[in-house]
Amino acid sequence: MWLAQVGNERIEETIDPELSIDRALGTYARLGYSPEWINQRIRTIQARKELTDAWKEHGVEEGREYAILTDEVTRAWSGMSTRQYKRLKGLKKQNLRDNMSTLELALNMLAEATTTELTKTENPQGLAENIVVAQAGGEVAGDARRSIEARTGRPVITSENAAQLNAVVTNLIEGVAEDEEGKK
Repeated sequence: MWLAQVGNERIEETIDPELSIDRALGTYARLGYSPEWINQRIRTIQARKELTDAWKEHGVEEGREYAILTDEVTRAWSGMSTRQYKRLKGLKKQNLRDNMSTLELALNMLAEATTTELTKTENPQGLAENIVVAQAGGEVAGDARRSIEARTGRPVITSENAAQLNAVVTNLIEGVAEDEEGKK
């Protein structure tokens, strides 16, 4: 019965793709993510899709070459490779973006969106030329990260992962609920 229900849901999502987006939103909400974080995450998915479309149009092969370019973008804005970043957050197989704060997501999106625009403007062809553009796009977000850190006096990139970030939100909500109970 369950398998038939899931199959039916996927068929319905094929007919109406918005249903799959709604399912993803519901999954993130059930996992404890804030509405602001969820909205930011959806925007990063779109930015990533635009970037991979641009790479494809500019002679980059899916798979290994996308991973190489992603690593270059990440290193340029965060100062770490994707593997180092995941290690910092204590991740094994989990999605790195699903374990970023809202600000980390915003900077990652800035890096990818900038790389997309530079790819369209500079028209690189193949992996080698796209590496240079990926580094330049990431550097823009890296400059923004360093500026934010200088202004706030705090690092943007932290070891906090989704479980820790969601615990903060849960504790905040529980604290507000307790305060409301105390007022009654």
